[in-house]
Amino acid sequence: MTEKKNWHQQHAESRGFGQRLADTVANGMGSWRFIIIQSAFVLLWMALNVVAFIKSWDPYPYILLNLLFSTQAAYAAPIIMMAQNRQNERDRIQANEDFNTNKEAKKEIEDLQLCLNAMETDKLDKIIAMLEEMNKKA
Repeated sequence: MTEKKNWHQQHAESRGFGQRLADTVANGMGSWRFIIIQSAFVLLWMALNVVAFIKSWDPYPYILLNLLFSTQAAYAAPIIMMAQNRQNERDRIQANEDFNTNKEAKKEIEDLQLCLNAMETDKLDKIIAMLEEMNKKA
């Protein structure tokens, strides 16, 4: 018997290559690991240019480094926005599934309440019938 997939599994499997890549890039760029690595890269870049002052490839104010960061930002921003759009879509799906679950739970609770009310009414009818029999005998 095949197990039915939940909404999260269906959503994860529906992502294409570009969407998975965007999610991976956004997760990577939104981490302390990325910030630390990038900070180390910048410090190394500046240190190598200071040490190689005579033959530095990117003298102060580090225009090449700024160009690299501008290019990185130009690609990172839309990729991160794609991942955010994907997250918004996932949140909408989750909210809809939660809503459907709550509707089903409400229906079940109402059905149980009707069943309990019917049982209580039945018990009360039996008690009244027993009391009436006792009164007739007495």
